[in-house]
Amino acid sequence: MNYIKPKQLRRGELVGIISPASSANDESLVENGVKYIESLGYRTILGKNVGKVRGYLAGTDEERVEDIHQMFSDKKVKAIFCLRGGYGAFRLLDKIDYMLIQKNPKIFVGFSEITALQMAFLKKSKLISFAGPMLVSNFSSEINRFAEESFWKTITSNSKPGRIQISGKQLFSKNKIAETIGRIVGGNLSVFTALIGTGYLSELKNRILFLEEIDEPPYKIDRMLNQLKLNKTFSNLRGIILGSFSDCVENDKNKKTLSLEEVWKEYFETIKIPVIHSFPHGHIKDMVTIPFGIKVKMNVKKGFVEFMESGVR
Repeated sequence: MNYIKPKQLRRGELVGIISPASSANDESLVENGVKYIESLGYRTILGKNVGKVRGYLAGTDEERVEDIHQMFSDKKVKAIFCLRGGYGAFRLLDKIDYMLIQKNPKIFVGFSEITALQMAFLKKSKLISFAGPMLVSNFSSEINRFAEESFWKTITSNSKPGRIQISGKQLFSKNKIAETIGRIVGGNLSVFTALIGTGYLSELKNRILFLEEIDEPPYKIDRMLNQLKLNKTFSNLRGIILGSFSDCVENDKNKKTLSLEEVWKEYFETIKIPVIHSFPHGHIKDMVTIPFGIKVKMNVKKGFVEFMESGVR
């Protein structure tokens, strides 16, 4: 299958900013993020409907889709950054013009709730997109230098991003296939599992699956992993990479619980494909940017994850 790589971003080019899920809680954070991007030599343009609020949504579904379509249609816009996640991107999937996106491939960046759009773009438009920092969430206050370097290198250079070293403590079992290669898909666990059966989820056979999560107690992680297991997802994969599972603990001291690590072990210690955890991506400051759809190599014997190609051309 031929996936489409967007063109790399160059200094002076125009970056579109949209809010396809929830709105910013503080408009000054949007201003700070814009100033940061412009300080690096890029120009910015806000979506027409950025700043609108409808409950937990950044405006109506129609307004948020309008901004997506406008940014992909505008020939001057070379990259599209999401303000934040939250909730709402999932509601847009049956309203998007995927042929428009396929004909106008651009860098598209976000993570968490934005997983819904990224997997739909990969499935319906064949577009490689980027799980990476968002304007309000990551670029509005203190900038993490590790995340910053990974992000800008990934979207401005067509060289291979290279290897991320992993330790033996990040492996569930060494009794597995030592090395595997596959195209990487995935994102937020809650959003990803909700995509199953919708027609908006990319092919999973022979893929490497990445998953991250935040603020879900272990029993909910258990339920979602079991859904993937019962759906035969794990048996079709080449490998699994677990990112940050931030604050995924049971906060009620009176509740009996398993730990997150105990839940992981039940699902991942016995399967034959390589599985690593604590990969630096998710709701953390020092995140690696992941181009969804590119080929990735995992080697659990030598201890690395390698991005084998660039996400841009």
